[in-house]
Amino acid sequence: MPPSARIENALQSALQAGEAPGHPPRLAAAVRHAVFPGGARIRPQLCLAVAGACGDDDPALAEAAATAIELLHCASLVHDDLPCFDDAATRRGKPSVHRAFGERLAVLAGDVLIVQAFQALATGGTAHPQRLPRLLAAVTAGVGLPFGIAAGQAWECEPQVVLRDYQRAKTGALFAAATIAGALAAGADARRWRALGEWLGEAYQVADDIHDATSSAADLGKPVGRDLALGRPSITREQGLRGAVLRFDLLVAKAMQAVPTCVGEAALRALVQREGERLVPRSLADELTASAA
Repeated sequence: MPPSARIENALQSALQAGEAPGHPPRLAAAVRHAVFPGGARIRPQLCLAVAGACGDDDPALAEAAATAIELLHCASLVHDDLPCFDDAATRRGKPSVHRAFGERLAVLAGDVLIVQAFQALATGGTAHPQRLPRLLAAVTAGVGLPFGIAAGQAWECEPQVVLRDYQRAKTGALFAAATIAGALAAGADARRWRALGEWLGEAYQVADDIHDATSSAADLGKPVGRDLALGRPSITREQGLRGAVLRFDLLVAKAMQAVPTCVGEAALRALVQREGERLVPRSLADELTASAA
């Protein structure tokens, strides 16, 4: 089964587990609205790709880890869009959860997604339960304090912040969790997989900064210009568009170099390269650097 189908099936199963007769239907609908249709699903793709490169001897656990990572990502988007943060009207080209279901259900939907993420992970560890403690530690590190995505969001509330610390926490932490979790799900040494997630995650945040400054809401499916409007840290504000593009290219190159020697090395490098081109196409990068020269 292709990785994309594995991911979508696993996400469907995770959400169905919370839809027993008698559940609050609008809350369940809000949760589904947050998860489907999804974006690129790059975090669970990475998780499965790393598990495959490490032997993938427990596909159910790898899918559970990938599901948990994606549900946590979706939860962060629901909370990020709330009026107290970005007050975003759209996400992925449709109304954000709080616009579609109201602020109260949006808060609850984000909370439910966090819980369902760990439910999915716990139920996926029946074949190798001894792997669950380290998996849980890796995933929680990607979302909590001191350096997870919640910390990244919190940096927006601080009077001063180091841009790279902000980017590594807000985006890089969950990417690192994805690569580490993929290795751990397969019973492999996770330490050599961290750098791939960290470099690629930081590249994603730089790309997001670039598009926030240059793209349209129609193209992105979400509001643009929010970094400037909200006074948030952004590489385009600190280094300009040319500096941002150069940094993005460096980060993608670092991510490709960080792929360890393994059976799936070529496929993983190709995945990173495709994502780099999808995020900031070469034509756009050349255009931005030329206009900023």
